[in-house]
Amino acid sequence: MITSIAHATIYVLNQDEALDFYKNKLGFEVGDDMKVEGGFRWLTVYPKSKPQLQLVLAEPKEGPMFTKDSAEKIRSLIKEGAFGAGVFETENCQKTYEELVAKGVEFIQPPTEQLYGVEAMAIDNSGNWFSLVQRKNEI
Repeated sequence: MITSIAHATIYVLNQDEALDFYKNKLGFEVGDDMKVEGGFRWLTVYPKSKPQLQLVLAEPKEGPMFTKDSAEKIRSLIKEGAFGAGVFETENCQKTYEELVAKGVEFIQPPTEQLYGVEAMAIDNSGNWFSLVQRKNEI
């Protein structure tokens, strides 16, 4: 029986730059950072309060997972902003928004009241967008 999700993948253009963004701007912790067979880098990060779900920062390159052509297609889609990194929750969207803007995080929508709470939309340094949400019951 499956009991949980341990990892989710975010495709990035450069793992070192993505690590800097997720660690130093969003405040995530590093889970694993290692090279495995064939030079593949297994790099994970997670919010300090949720180490049980780690995000794999994966750079699409030619190798065991991707052909040269498929890696280039995925990189092109990343650059176009065609991928979403998901939804990150916060207890105070306005405060977190202000803290992240001060750290240089680019937002494409400031905190806005929605049916489900307050949401801001940001993009990481690869072009992936993500929602920053304060659930309604926490407003």
